[in-house]
Amino acid sequence: MRVLHIGKFYPPYPGGIENFSAELAETVVQDQTATAVLAHTAPGIHHTQRYIKNGVDVTLAACHGQFVYAPISPAFPWLLSRTILRFKPDLLHLHLPNTSAFWALLSPAARRLPWIIHWHSDVPLDAAQRKLRLAYRLYRPWEQALLQRAKAIIATSRRYLDSSAALAPWRDKTRIIPLGLGATSPPTQSCNWPENIGMVAPLRLLAVGRLAYYKGHDILLHALAKTPAAVLLLVGSGERKAALKKLAQDIGIAARVRFAGAIDDAELAAAYASADVFCLPSIERSEAFGLVLLEAMRAGLPVVASAIPGSGVSHVVRDGETGLLVTPGNADVLASALSRLQEDSDFRIRLGQAGRQRWHEEFSMHAVATQTQKLYRTLLGLD
Repeated sequence: MRVLHIGKFYPPYPGGIENFSAELAETVVQDQTATAVLAHTAPGIHHTQRYIKNGVDVTLAACHGQFVYAPISPAFPWLLSRTILRFKPDLLHLHLPNTSAFWALLSPAARRLPWIIHWHSDVPLDAAQRKLRLAYRLYRPWEQALLQRAKAIIATSRRYLDSSAALAPWRDKTRIIPLGLGATSPPTQSCNWPENIGMVAPLRLLAVGRLAYYKGHDILLHALAKTPAAVLLLVGSGERKAALKKLAQDIGIAARVRFAGAIDDAELAAAYASADVFCLPSIERSEAFGLVLLEAMRAGLPVVASAIPGSGVSHVVRDGETGLLVTPGNADVLASALSRLQEDSDFRIRLGQAGRQRWHEEFSMHAVATQTQKLYRTLLGLD
């Protein structure tokens, strides 16, 4: 089989979709599936890049910026046709949301191939961004045309599928395949946590993600203020960084929080290895799955996450078995869950062990790649 993935960005550009799609491509290529990727460079890189990485043929179209999260890339449609001609794929695997995927509708070469659409999330119309809601009026007809044309659609959880208005007309051709992660090597360095400030053994809390409004980091900071025997390492950068730092100062917890920013893979692995609890306090359905939850489960960490209605987070985390689910946006409830884990180390260990076992059985990249390749073979009539 020969598969061409159409994505938005590609590592080292940060993001859960980017990391997952790259790891999926690198995994299936090891199992006799020739794989290519067409995506964009990081915004501001004005030249096209092409290289082979871990057996995957990668082409990144020059990206001159973004407009309402849409890459500005005049070369992309030409590169799509050229890559199909050069690579000769048997099918296209399109990762959405991504406006550049719409060019497949206008490409005769692309339309001759079967498509799989990997539905990572809806466009978040509940977001507090009016321009996004307005832009969706133009986006939606193209989105629905892609879904209609696709041979199959992959949703990452039943919960998310059931709550998605965009996918509702296409449920009969939608398959559930979760996101996944491969194994990782033991950490090779230590991690810099906040000072103990007098605590003998503080509860080490880890949160990883873009510092954006829907991630709920302000709720986590307020919960930390109510959990005096805890320190927090917050990994990630974003538009809310300054406001969150000010909040930590205002409520008197600045000494117990380290804003680590974007860190390299080695330090991130060390953070997961040395943490006691992982927190995902997101407040909106924009958190469609939570790939960082799998990173925490893989590391054997118990997780505390928001039970967001219609999100896949409640599928990933089994409440009381692999972690604790809490009411979104409620700092008191979150603080209560953290205090429970701080007081009961045996419970923490049981949750972490169960989470690691579930990652291995259901969310390992091998398991996910096997399901994905089976879908490829079915669409191509090879099964």
